Amino acid sequence: MFDVAVIEDPAVAAVSLDPMRARLLAELAVPGSAAGLAERVGLARQKVNYHLRELERHGLVELVEERRKGNMTERVLQATAASYVISPTALISVAPDPGRAPDRLSARWLLALAGQLVRDVGALITGAARAGKPVATFAIDGEVRFASAADRAAFAEELGQAVTSLVGRYHDGDAPAGRTYRIVVAVHPAAPSRAPETKES
Repeated sequence: MFDVAVIEDPAVAAVSLDPMRARLLAELAVPGSAAGLAERVGLARQKVNYHLRELERHGLVELVEERRKGNMTERVLQATAASYVISPTALISVAPDPGRAPDRLSARWLLALAGQLVRDVGALITGAARAGKPVATFAIDGEVRFASAADRAAFAEELGQAVTSLVGRYHDGDAPAGRTYRIVVAVHPAAPSRAPETKES
C-alpha cells in the first residue's frame, strides 16, 4: 500500500470522485470485507459489493485475503494507497499550462504551475513504481508571518536572488551524465484547512 497514489486515467478519476466510493476507499486504508464495510457505512452489502467491484476493476483496491466462512468465501480488500491525487493528465485537454502567461505575481499562474508539478511528479512516481526505483526529489514546506506587504515583497526579492545564485553556481548544461531538475518556489497566503464532506449513495 502506497502513502500516495496518482490517478492519471479519467475513468479512474470519475470512479474515485463518487462520494460513497471515496468513503469506502478511506475505510479500506485498513483491510476490510463487504460485510464489515456495509455495517460501517450504513449501506446494503449488495450495494457495497457493487462499489467495491468498480473500485477493484479500476485498480483502486486490491484483494489481500480470502477467508472461508461455511459455504462462502469472504474477500478482504484494501485500498492501493492511503490517499490519492488526481493529476491534471486526467483532464489533459483542459489541463492548465503555465507557459501560456507566465506572471510571478499571479495566483492563477501559480495554480497552473502547481498543476504542472502534480502532473510531472505523478508521472515520475508512476514510472518509478513500474521500474522499482525511487525518485530523487527534495521539498521544503513552512510558514512565515510578514509584518507588512513591504516585508513580503522584500522577502520574495531576496528569495529569488538566492535561488538564482544557487542555480548559477550548480547548473552545468554540458555535463554528459547530468540530469535536469525542475525548481518550483512559491509563496502564497496560508489557507485554512477544510474537512472533506462525505455523502452516502
